[in-house]
Amino acid sequence: MTIMTTISPRALAAPESGIVEVVNYARGRDGLIPLWVGEGDLSTPAFISEATSEALLAGETFYTWQRGIPPLREALSRYYQRRFQKDLSPDHFYVTGSGMQAIKLAIEAITSPGDEMVLLTPAWPNFAAAAELSGAKPVPVQLRFENGMWQLDLERLEAAIGPKTKALFINTPSNPTGWTASHDDLRAILGLARKHGLWIVSDEIYALYHYAGGRAPSFLDVMDDDERIIFVNSFSKNWSMTGWRVGWIVAPPAIGQVLENLVQYATSGVAQFMQRGAVVALDEGDAFVDANIAKAAQSRDLLCDALIATNRVETLKPDGAIYTFLKIDGVTDSRAAAIDIVDKTGVGLAPGTAFGDGGSLFMRACFLRDPAQVAEAASRLQNYILGR
Repeated sequence: MTIMTTISPRALAAPESGIVEVVNYARGRDGLIPLWVGEGDLSTPAFISEATSEALLAGETFYTWQRGIPPLREALSRYYQRRFQKDLSPDHFYVTGSGMQAIKLAIEAITSPGDEMVLLTPAWPNFAAAAELSGAKPVPVQLRFENGMWQLDLERLEAAIGPKTKALFINTPSNPTGWTASHDDLRAILGLARKHGLWIVSDEIYALYHYAGGRAPSFLDVMDDDERIIFVNSFSKNWSMTGWRVGWIVAPPAIGQVLENLVQYATSGVAQFMQRGAVVALDEGDAFVDANIAKAAQSRDLLCDALIATNRVETLKPDGAIYTFLKIDGVTDSRAAAIDIVDKTGVGLAPGTAFGDGGSLFMRACFLRDPAQVAEAASRLQNYILGR
């Protein structure tokens, strides 16, 4: 008997991230332009870090509320009034140790081993992995890809629902495709959930990155009170706080104790001094968020225009999120291509093989970076694609 034979089969089955594999291969190279992971190029702004430092130095280092400190839950309530035009009491909010933990706890709250969770693909691989580690089975449903754009196939989605289905996982705007559900799409998905008695886990982390103007449509716009919907979100993208690992859940207050218990037995809460920084991010960070969105829009146009101009890339400007998901003529192994591109151009892309069904021929590039840097990356990629 070896050490590995004593490890849980569920843990052994957890896949290596195909994104991290490429990152680890090339991390730290001179002249690298890293478009492979979903984060921007700015560190956390000083007004957030300073509030956090002040709380740390003031001794806010003790055990704290499992659901999150009251000032942060109140700030989240104000944020949803301002950005989503939705009045939600603080009892709807639960602070988590990252958006990833929010996803994991949401799935744990509503599924049991053997249950199925239907999700739209291509998708960030952590969605399916979180379900598998909780004992649930992810059931992928591919978005349609036509003329460079991704679209929901509602009939395909309903066909995937079976007697073991417990939940639908919906990420819109989507990582990696940029697909953004319309209000009609959301009503149709909600109708399926009601018809079949399902939960919805809604990942709206990119809701503000919506290039038609304003935020993206949300289930909050079409749902009734106390629907079986759990929203998962994070401070990472909007406020340049990816390394902080602070997120939140929005859920019906009726399941609040369940979520509090899951937090207790996972992390026992988020550090209070970090939550003080999150309060300031929500209350004082709108201008920073808006600047991030404007930068993403400019860089999206630069990158996509350059790629499309080669006449060898199949993609269009995404409606939302911070990625272009591109298909290069002749590429049949996106993992090998990602390695080759980083070796020959110094541009880091994420291979589509990491994003499940429908993604293997594609590559993902994150454009939440300085437009000048994105323009340089676009030029290098153009030369690579055209064999120059």
